[in-house]
Amino acid sequence: MNDTVKQDSAVATAAGKANQLWADFVPVIAFVLVYNVFRRVDLFDGLINKDTAIFWATGVLLALMLGFLANQLIRREPVSQMMLFSSSIVAGFGLIGILLQEKAFIYVKPTIQQLFMAVMIFVPLMFGRNIWKSLFSKVFDLPDFAWRTLAIRWGFFFIAMALWNEYLWRTFAPGFESPLVMAGIPVAPAGIYEFLGLTFGAKDAEDVWANWKLGNMVIVLAFGALNTPYTLKHLREPEVEQAAA
Repeated sequence: MNDTVKQDSAVATAAGKANQLWADFVPVIAFVLVYNVFRRVDLFDGLINKDTAIFWATGVLLALMLGFLANQLIRREPVSQMMLFSSSIVAGFGLIGILLQEKAFIYVKPTIQQLFMAVMIFVPLMFGRNIWKSLFSKVFDLPDFAWRTLAIRWGFFFIAMALWNEYLWRTFAPGFESPLVMAGIPVAPAGIYEFLGLTFGAKDAEDVWANWKLGNMVIVLAFGALNTPYTLKHLREPEVEQAAA
């Protein structure tokens, strides 16, 4: 009986992870497809063209992402607070960008999202709480030091991805006509500018940044795979339950 319960639990866990990967990949794939199709056409008196493609693609991404999230909530599947807050950031910046027709909010959105996730990991660690363990303890049974190591690794990974997004959009998105300021914070000067020996705003290749969304998903999967040997090394076998007398 115990073996049957464990097998059912393992199947449920595997199905849950597969569904989550599906929910992560489908919106991104749809974004890239819509963007690349819409930027190559000019329809409805300019409503759909190269300049507006990113807004349409972002709208599709948000609709699918929120649709998957709503489906989880309706089916009463567990949704972590980190996922809820992260989805709120994506939806918020995406909607602002669409409503204001301001691409900068869409460019910066991944940066804010990644930094938020890093903060969600590091701040609790300062107070002795490991949110990474809270999220995945039902999937893996690891000692506390292993959970801490994994949390720190992923925290720095999210910071690295935020910096990577900043490099991508600042390098390939065209320079702004006026300085970009968000919430009173200067984000980017107008036109072409240099920083740390790099030149930004000199290219008109927004499609490079947009298509790298798929590349970023591959990077996340690769980083997860690189951490698999460490996880398996410290994975503890579940305790065998004693049969009732």
